Amino acid sequence: MKVRQFGNVYQLAFLPKIFPINCYLVDEGLDLTLIDTGMAFCKNGILQEIKALNKPLTRIALTHPHVDHIGSLDAIKLVFPAAQVYVSSRDARLMAGNFKLLPSEDQSEIQGGFDRNLHTKPNAFLRSGDHLKSLTVYHAPGHTPGSIVFYQKSSGILLAGDAMVSRGGLAVAGDKHWQFPFSAAATWSPATAIKSMVRLNQLPIRYLMVGHGRVIKDANQKISKAIEHAKRKIK
Repeated sequence: MKVRQFGNVYQLAFLPKIFPINCYLVDEGLDLTLIDTGMAFCKNGILQEIKALNKPLTRIALTHPHVDHIGSLDAIKLVFPAAQVYVSSRDARLMAGNFKLLPSEDQSEIQGGFDRNLHTKPNAFLRSGDHLKSLTVYHAPGHTPGSIVFYQKSSGILLAGDAMVSRGGLAVAGDKHWQFPFSAAATWSPATAIKSMVRLNQLPIRYLMVGHGRVIKDANQKISKAIEHAKRKIK
């Protein structure tokens, strides 16, 4: 595991040169927020970094419930049973094994792997505009119908989950790059993902932090190029 610090946000990067999986710890002063939990093998690294920061884990916020983002959720929750688990109400349905699409949604089949043996239930649902300490929640459907992202205005950090991927080149969810095609293959609606990123790119994004790949600095112009590339492929 490789740890990088950006202000009060810590990127925990697992297998960065093989199959990169990122989780993030946000130090809120008295306690910590964990953004995504990676795969099951990420547990020890996450717990190690929490111990190093010497603060309690109070919140676990999930960008979406694919298994590579919630794989160690049960194990982390066992160690921190009082930690509150947050997800969007839409993706809570996926966590519960309900994959039926709503009439208003793109009727493409939901993709990606899910943990059918997950025991942890969310404590609360997040909506666009909600605040989780220093983070603001934004709805970002596309990779999954209920994907959410977290924006820290003070630092310009966007914790984007799989709304974008930077491994193999910066790409909007669903825009497949041969070096890392997995996130694209697990995307529910590429067209919806593009619309989400067009909207999110109106925020000033100094650091784009994704679920798979390196941190992208001064990201707005780079995101715009990735959006245009994805639009051309859709056409």
